[in-house]
Amino acid sequence: MAKKENPIRRTTGKGGNYRKTKAGAGMTKKGVAARRRANPGSKLKTAVTGKVKKGSAAAKRRKSYCARSAGQMKKFPKAAKDPNSRLRQARKRWKC
Repeated sequence: MAKKENPIRRTTGKGGNYRKTKAGAGMTKKGVAARRRANPGSKLKTAVTGKVKKGSAAAKRRKSYCARSAGQMKKFPKAAKDPNSRLRQARKRWKC
């Protein structure tokens, strides 16, 4: 019996759920929707990229993400130094 080949999993392109690094990294709207379908009860949301009112729920999400990703910057100094890393690009998109 022939072994079934696994299809190549892509994160970008047709059916891609993640943005390219140059496009700011992170998940796409389509990717978030797919993740929520696969995991009922999920509260996953896309990045907070626009202007937000001070103290709003979106502002709090942004502040929380920025704090968590700052920890990633400490943990991965190589990514923190590279302005084109996914981490730095995602933080830029979130306006951290």
